[in-house]
Amino acid sequence: MAQIQDNPLILVDGSSYLFRAFHSPPHLTNSRGESTGAIYGVVNMLKSLVKQFDPSHMVVIFDAKGKTFRNDMYAEYKANRPPMPDELRGQIAPLHDIIRAMGLPLISIEGVEADDVIGTFARIATEQKRNVLISTGDKDMAQLVNEHVTLINTMTDTVLDPAGVTEKFGVPPELIIDYLALMGDKVDNIPGVDGCGPKTAVKWLQQYGSLSQVIENAAAIKGKIGEKLQAAVPHLPLSFELATIKLDVEVSDDLDQLTIQAPNKDELIKLYGHCEFRRWLAELLDGAAPAPQPLTQRETNAQTSSELTAPLIDVEYETILTEEQLDKWLAQLQSAPLFAFDTETTSLDYMQADLVGMSFAVEAGKAAYLPIGHDYLGAPEQLSKEMVFAKLGPLLADEQRPKVGQNLKYDKSVLARAGLELNGIKFDTMLESYVLNSVGTRHDMDSLALKYLGHKNISFEEIAGKGKNQLTFNQIELDKAAPYAAEDADITLRLHQMLWPKLEADEKLKVVFETIELPLVSVLSDIERTGVEIDSDMLAKQSFEIGKRLDELEKEAHELAGEAFNLSSPKQLQVILFEKHELPVIKKTPKGAPSTAEEVLQELAHDYPLPKLIIEHRGLSKLKSTYTDKLPLMVNADTQRVHTSYHQAITATGRLSSTDPNLQNIPIRTEEGRKIRQAFVAAKGYKIAAADYSQIELRIMAHLSQDKGLLNAFAQGLDVHSATAAEVFGVSVAEVTTDMRRKAKAVNFGLIYGMSAFGLARQLDVPRHEAQHYIDKYFERFPGVLEYMESTREKAAELGYVETLFGRRLYLPEINARNGASRKAAERAAINAPMQGTAADIIKKAMITVNAWVKAQPANTVRLLMQVHDELVFEIKEECVGDYMQHICLLMSQAAALDVPLIVESDSGDNWQQAH
Repeated sequence: MAQIQDNPLILVDGSSYLFRAFHSPPHLTNSRGESTGAIYGVVNMLKSLVKQFDPSHMVVIFDAKGKTFRNDMYAEYKANRPPMPDELRGQIAPLHDIIRAMGLPLISIEGVEADDVIGTFARIATEQKRNVLISTGDKDMAQLVNEHVTLINTMTDTVLDPAGVTEKFGVPPELIIDYLALMGDKVDNIPGVDGCGPKTAVKWLQQYGSLSQVIENAAAIKGKIGEKLQAAVPHLPLSFELATIKLDVEVSDDLDQLTIQAPNKDELIKLYGHCEFRRWLAELLDGAAPAPQPLTQRETNAQTSSELTAPLIDVEYETILTEEQLDKWLAQLQSAPLFAFDTETTSLDYMQADLVGMSFAVEAGKAAYLPIGHDYLGAPEQLSKEMVFAKLGPLLADEQRPKVGQNLKYDKSVLARAGLELNGIKFDTMLESYVLNSVGTRHDMDSLALKYLGHKNISFEEIAGKGKNQLTFNQIELDKAAPYAAEDADITLRLHQMLWPKLEADEKLKVVFETIELPLVSVLSDIERTGVEIDSDMLAKQSFEIGKRLDELEKEAHELAGEAFNLSSPKQLQVILFEKHELPVIKKTPKGAPSTAEEVLQELAHDYPLPKLIIEHRGLSKLKSTYTDKLPLMVNADTQRVHTSYHQAITATGRLSSTDPNLQNIPIRTEEGRKIRQAFVAAKGYKIAAADYSQIELRIMAHLSQDKGLLNAFAQGLDVHSATAAEVFGVSVAEVTTDMRRKAKAVNFGLIYGMSAFGLARQLDVPRHEAQHYIDKYFERFPGVLEYMESTREKAAELGYVETLFGRRLYLPEINARNGASRKAAERAAINAPMQGTAADIIKKAMITVNAWVKAQPANTVRLLMQVHDELVFEIKEECVGDYMQHICLLMSQAAALDVPLIVESDSGDNWQQAH
């Protein structure tokens, strides 16, 4: 067998795979009757290919829809082919989605066939002396084989190098097109010589040497076959052209763009769940493979492969419509050691959501839905809210009655709006999953059910419809709403039963869950519902000013470009920058077009004025649309405040994020960004006060690395950037200039985030060797930092994760990746995560302590309004500001015991910007 070189670029003929898989067993369907056999077959072959060769570069190439240039050459090309069956056509889009989610590059280019794209990449690779493996079952590809290009047929495990092609076909690769032209192709409707089979074609080519010579000597070939050859002579040149694979398709010649990326587990879980590929779902469970179990009898599975199916189990769901039923369930809830709880509402906005119903589960498979607000025409009579609240309210408010839910912060806020308390929050499945592995999956219920239970939940769209006609929950008929709601509670309980033993078995993670994440649920609910006042008139003025500046930038850009164009259009920008002005192309898109991404424009802006204008225009446009225009529209009609939503289970490192509005992303480096903070104002008689941890990540670095120089600088209360500058530049602290301090600050923070000398050079706008000198000097003066970074990389590679000071864990799936870029990114994350994650843990612990203290103060004297990065923002009665902030800073400084002082700085004013 031919030898395959190590780590070749693999070009996969996706269209060939697709048709072979479609016509091969097993012919699978999911429970909705959708065909999935071709998807399963192609993905299975791709998995095998990756497992066998472990490539770093690979691309899957498919035919695009529509006609190709061959149809223009010959109208009858492929005319005999029957139309694609609907059951195959319906599998293409989900197959493409799965391949992309697997991290495999996928290409489909209009006007040409997959063969042509493959041929072009093979030609580029050959010119670059790069080894290629083409995976296909198509004999036409043999024409591409050379010393660098090898074919493999994964169905037969046949490998063809140049000698293999000659042995198999009787002619070398350079005569394959001649061979194909002579035989023709009935499937593709390529006219050849009638009656000319492989043996005859080989005989002629061996005798005459090429198709052109066969044509030249056609008259010398006697008999009926000679007559047929002579009759075919006029169309043989066309057949040759039709059989020739195009080698000049417009694609990027940067083959490193065809790098295999890390799989998108969240997306794969969804896609495998939809197709009901249960074994592959189990494989995503971090090595564990619990038996997946569909949970309701409404699921039927027509799949024929036993490895994809699982037995059905019974469930018992009840709809509570009478007082007798309610009392029976109340008794069960009161006697249960733990029950799952969920709400159904009219909105995802906790400040506007009306309570429609509640669901409960006391044991796996046993759940109930209690409707109280379904008001569609013909809705059955439901128990009154007054009766339900009177009977259920004390149980929900009871701290001693443990509850489990999925994202209970939302339910707590919704109940508060309805006048009910939710206490006794003992577990939250979203947070259990997040603490177990923040990057293992998305942490919404549907993703968790697929991942841990192998079960696809009833989707909201299934019962409510889609788009503008989607119903709110109060409009959904009970026979659809009740199973959906009861399932939510049932699945929540089942997830807890799966997740909690895993957490309980790891003491560190258990402590993170019980002392940080879970107590924070109620704190965040309080902060969100408190909200913050904004000055809408001030924001309107800012919007007007930004709008004027955007007009000015547009005019300047048009003058520099020499013509008017849409600054927001990547296509028009490509033409202006790279065709008209011929700026250097730094990076290309997967389709080979010059990229206009932010990092490209940033680099070009160093040398050219137009990209710099575009960057400023983009930044201001985003500021205007996201904040100055939008914030006034987000003011709640009842509270006259803006209420953000904090998310605990989004970031990998443990930091909180926020949306609607996103408070974490308000830029503070530009004047326009800082002005937005001026619009966050205090109520009459109050002040806005902010308490901010000083250089917390650098202090954590000093603690973790135990570097004597850093520990000493913080212990003496020195400005750490000036102290670093003194060490790096070899001067006293008193001699440190502003520029030296700026450079030292970039080094300090750059190293925390794993910045290279190249990145530092770009940031400081200095030559690379100068940036490298700063880094070398830094490590020479602070050797403990270098030792910490190296030992962290080694430990991460060994364990597959890193930890914060409190035991929070960040898994790094790519830490031992074969692909260098992926591995380096994981190493950077390994160094940064313990610092960023520890900082997140510290401020979360501070929020829990401070919020408890706030609740103990006289009513309406102090409110915790916001958490942004390392800062807590308060609204405090004017006369209390001094005393309260002194105590708050003390509580925050005591949130963790580090080997350096944990310093908290504070200020106050009439608005958020003044409090800095």
